[in-house]
Amino acid sequence: MTTLVIACGALAHELVDVLKANQWDHVDVQCLPADWHNTPDKIAPGVERKIIENKENYSHILVAYGDCGTGGHLDTVIEKHNVERLPGAHCYSFFAGEEHFTKMAEDDIGTFYLTDYLAWHFDRLILDELGINKHPELRDMYFGNYTRMLYLSQTNNQERLAQAQSAADAIGLPLEVHYTGLKRFEHELRNIRIVHG
Repeated sequence: MTTLVIACGALAHELVDVLKANQWDHVDVQCLPADWHNTPDKIAPGVERKIIENKENYSHILVAYGDCGTGGHLDTVIEKHNVERLPGAHCYSFFAGEEHFTKMAEDDIGTFYLTDYLAWHFDRLILDELGINKHPELRDMYFGNYTRMLYLSQTNNQERLAQAQSAADAIGLPLEVHYTGLKRFEHELRNIRIVHG
């Protein structure tokens, strides 16, 4: 029994860490580009191509994405091909736990969220790809309605913390840090039967 996880590249490191820690050797991972979050119309067709390319080679397929801005199109693909997806709208809820994340989001709807991956690649994914480095006036257009940056830390790494602070400074928001670790992410994977083969 072999399982394929089709994952967002922003989850690759954490996903591999959980698979190794649990010795889930029957699980393979294929990642799609993390920067597709800036062009979410690519996600559903990209995932569908991966499913079609691999469905004869695996007994189970799991999609490690949230909706991620696809407007329900990803779930249409999931249902069409009868595969499973991690529950939740985005990776923030995977790491924080859906119920806990929902409460955090309700407490302050003006929150910009970071994960370890996004803290690490913030300059490229946000400042460069959204054009803010070339056109600083865009910063307020994108982030003027946000009130804080909340860093959901998976590793409690000081280098990542410094990068998160730099990201918050770059868009003029106060930084708050919440350590999630990987336990809730692992729990979500354990709850999906295909991870167990």
